[in-house]
Amino acid sequence: MARTLLPILACTSLAGRRAPRLRRAATLVATGCAASAATAQPATGGALVRGDDSLMAPKAHGTTSTPVQERLRWDVDRATADRICSYNRHYAEYAGYYKRTTFIAAFSAAEGETTFYDSVSGKPLFVAPRGRTHDAFLAESSAHGWPSFRDEECVWDNLRILDDGEAVSVDGTHLGHNLPDSKGNRYCINLVSVAGTPVDEAAAGVTRSEL
Repeated sequence: MARTLLPILACTSLAGRRAPRLRRAATLVATGCAASAATAQPATGGALVRGDDSLMAPKAHGTTSTPVQERLRWDVDRATADRICSYNRHYAEYAGYYKRTTFIAAFSAAEGETTFYDSVSGKPLFVAPRGRTHDAFLAESSAHGWPSFRDEECVWDNLRILDDGEAVSVDGTHLGHNLPDSKGNRYCINLVSVAGTPVDEAAAGVTRSEL
């Protein structure tokens, strides 16, 4: 019984402290209390939302205003992420790259859904699995070589599909492509493009690797 109560007591104690934001955020992650502090999952689903090619117009850092975040999740390579996200329109990480990261272990161990954030802006882009199991998501991704999302898992507030099928964020991040199949739209996405940290936590210098 005592062990069961420890995480709850730890969270309560942390919430009552007036510690600096950086220390509090780091402690939440270290103690496993981060889940209770997380915001609600973003709304997903609905019809595909088209975007104009002007979203990918040159900016201060390629097609984005800034480089990718300093701390990306799942041990993805930051240099690769920056190149694919901001200086690329057609190419991708190599097939199966995500299997060489910590993603599968973290995703499989997660209870419920995982939110995937823009590696540049930290805005949510996908929430998975929705409408299917973890195993179904991983099986489809494995069959194609890249994380593969469906309409029900898309956060259309921050995601657009261009006329040629390119999937991009509203901030100009290259994500991948829409490659429809017999089941409907299938968004074939680079893991390095969606390995960001939520905006508030990125500002605090914290990586939520468990998400």
